[in-house]
Amino acid sequence: MTRYIAFLRAINVGGHTVKMEALRPLFAELDLSNIETFIASGNVIFETPHQDTPALEARIQAKLRAALGYEVASFLRTDLEVAAIAAYQPFSKPKLAAAAALNVAFLSGTPSEQSFQKLMSLITEIDDFHMHQREIYWLCKKKQSESTFSNVVLEKTLGRQSTLRGINTIRKLAEKYPPAT
Repeated sequence: MTRYIAFLRAINVGGHTVKMEALRPLFAELDLSNIETFIASGNVIFETPHQDTPALEARIQAKLRAALGYEVASFLRTDLEVAAIAAYQPFSKPKLAAAAALNVAFLSGTPSEQSFQKLMSLITEIDDFHMHQREIYWLCKKKQSESTFSNVVLEKTLGRQSTLRGINTIRKLAEKYPPAT
């Protein structure tokens, strides 16, 4: 069995309110097991013997679209991947200590070099970016309300869907759901 964390886009934002207890049965209908949710931003933990991540993401997205009536992108990571993301240091310790927030954008695949260069052109006094594997790390040096950057800007720049989570949420997930040894 592989334990995954699904990072769902468009859950409890933009007028789309979904109770976490409503998500669990939808995942159960997909024959997934040990289903839990973590905070109300669309993080669903589950286990499955299936390891075809793109096919699993597609099944989850189709189920959620049918049940909720709108598109919900799903970005799956194994517990091992979440632990690595939580431990990864995309910026120097002094930069991290001085920043107001560090967010991680989950993508379905690695962006092209051209897309990444477009993103790097958005670096400002407030915002800095780093790419590692299928994640973009966004360091916001001031309050996020002072930044012009957002998930919408990221998606437009990269030409693909994403969802953002704060590093504290990811670290808490990694702590609560460590990789099986």
